[in-house]
Amino acid sequence: MERPQWSAIRGVIDDLQQTIENAAQTRQQIMEITGTAWSDDRLIKAVVGPRGQLIELEIDPRVYRTPNSKALAASIMSTVRAAVEDANKQTKEIVEKVMPKDRGMGLIGKTDFDVLMESHDADLPKALKKNEEDGHGFLP
Repeated sequence: MERPQWSAIRGVIDDLQQTIENAAQTRQQIMEITGTAWSDDRLIKAVVGPRGQLIELEIDPRVYRTPNSKALAASIMSTVRAAVEDANKQTKEIVEKVMPKDRGMGLIGKTDFDVLMESHDADLPKALKKNEEDGHGFLP
């Protein structure tokens, strides 16, 4: 029977302990995140909160020079989506700094949090299905 690698296990436990100790600070940092994006034509600005909710939307009055409600709606949607991507990127950077370094040891299940963090709500069912097909779960 193979002996456990105590140093590796101790390292994981230390990482988890550090993550728990920093949880309140990490939560505060994440709650302060805002994602911002501008449309390609710079006529629309969207700002979202840490969970992707729209908190500010600016529409330049010049959009009314060529009225097209479908184009305006599409531009708003893509701008908001880009703002959500910005917020998700910032959140991921914070989480990567504080999560245990070796999450792949299988101690908490084979989990891929990146799928959750990088997927838009509209795309999440498809991403979750692909994640399951790839053999990953979201906690046992």
